[in-house]
Amino acid sequence: MADGSKPVELHYMPLSAPCRSVLLLAKSIGLQLTPKLCNVLAGDNRTQHYLQMNPQHTIPTMDDNGFYLWESRAILGYLASKYGPAHLYPSDPKERAVVDQRLYFDMGTLYERFAKCTIPLMFGNRPVEEDAIPKLNEALGWLEGFFGDNQYVAGPKQTVADFSLASTIATIEASEVTDFMPYPKLRAWLASCKAEMPGYAELNDDGAKSFGELYKQAKAKASA
Repeated sequence: MADGSKPVELHYMPLSAPCRSVLLLAKSIGLQLTPKLCNVLAGDNRTQHYLQMNPQHTIPTMDDNGFYLWESRAILGYLASKYGPAHLYPSDPKERAVVDQRLYFDMGTLYERFAKCTIPLMFGNRPVEEDAIPKLNEALGWLEGFFGDNQYVAGPKQTVADFSLASTIATIEASEVTDFMPYPKLRAWLASCKAEMPGYAELNDDGAKSFGELYKQAKAKASA
């Protein structure tokens, strides 16, 4: 690059919804980004170099010319603030607070509850708790209510929260752990994400479907 800097690097795995959210945002804002495939199952995230970047050895991890950052929702806010249009992560305190609430809801409620429906079978060889899917449905009902009369999850304009939640919702959809029919606003929003977000199919849908297939295989094995 002309100023001597290099493109932002993102260490990621396609199976990871949080990783996919960052790839989607970067594509949307036209950010030149170098994806670095990180196979956590093979220990790629435990090398000396990786641990220097991120001692928690989680994915995704971003390297913006020596500025290291992990936790996908923090990365989304950073990239939008530095490289994207203002509406993606607004500076107005109230507007940003709503965006942050949606991001925290995704991380601490929706994604967590979805993980409890899938991860025990996929990686722990353990049964899913009986109330896991009802609790996921409860969270989806809350998300449905967040829309109100708005087209996007945090208001009338697209924000980083849409990219974060689109990745989570796509993975829930692909896993078929529950039915989206009771949530018409959510379904309409997801359809618009698929149509409007540049690179949605290859950057989000493919990875979500791969996750879904792994979950279904684990479920079938547990039922055999």
